[in-house]
Amino acid sequence: MRLNNLEAEVFIPDKIEVSAALGRTTALCIAAHHDDIEIMAYGAIAECFGRDNRHFAGVVVTDGDNSPRGGVYVDVTNDEMRVIRAQEQKNAARIGRYSAQFLLAYPSSAVKAAKNRALIDELKQIILTSAPDTLYMHNLADKHDTHVGVALYTIAALREIEPQLRPHRVIAMEVWRTLDWLCDADKVAQDTSMYPNLAMALIGLFDSQISGGKRYDLAIQGRRLANATFLNSHAVDVLESASIGLDMTDFINSDAAPAEFILGHVDRFKEDVAERISRVSRD
Repeated sequence: MRLNNLEAEVFIPDKIEVSAALGRTTALCIAAHHDDIEIMAYGAIAECFGRDNRHFAGVVVTDGDNSPRGGVYVDVTNDEMRVIRAQEQKNAARIGRYSAQFLLAYPSSAVKAAKNRALIDELKQIILTSAPDTLYMHNLADKHDTHVGVALYTIAALREIEPQLRPHRVIAMEVWRTLDWLCDADKVAQDTSMYPNLAMALIGLFDSQISGGKRYDLAIQGRRLANATFLNSHAVDVLESASIGLDMTDFINSDAAPAEFILGHVDRFKEDVAERISRVSRD
């Protein structure tokens, strides 16, 4: 498969042909940064882990050279950081037994540009070739500009694919900003309790971020535990650990604007808060 950028590559942990690795893919995650996949789609990774009939593949769009850094990484150059982060992502793909790992190596500025035709076409090619049953993406309420940029490019690519060739399900996941605020009926709870040692190992592989000053390893474990406990206020916990997603399938198959779609959910949250206050008000 031909990729656009010189530093871009597709890594196949078990070294089979690229076409075969993509052909067996059942779950695909398109993410902005190295480690976003392991934060947002661990449930899908675990669901595929060690199975012959389900396989996970990941796409990291950016090159990672603007990553925050501290500790032993404080003096690492951007060129060096790109290499380090790419290797960390490959290690995660190897340990997580991914079918394939794409490193597209775009600078963040290219993702936040008004329209990058090359990126849309590249994402279309990956989606069509891998033909996943389920696609995981960033959500439109994320507070990281690059995440929202990648979400918009993912939407653009999906909508240019013939409807019958699109993934059967598209789910947007939480990274920078939880999706706990969604109304309960709109939440897709993804079980992240399987193989807890694998979950910790995968996020722990990104030492340039953790030792560099961001304790993602502890934060994501805490979020998942909290999600599971606070998912339902009137029942015992069904899941031990969970990530929250938002089903985007109907939206992708419509012509609704992204802002209109996500603000509709914000309005539903607003109405839910107002209705609850009204219901229990003593005034």
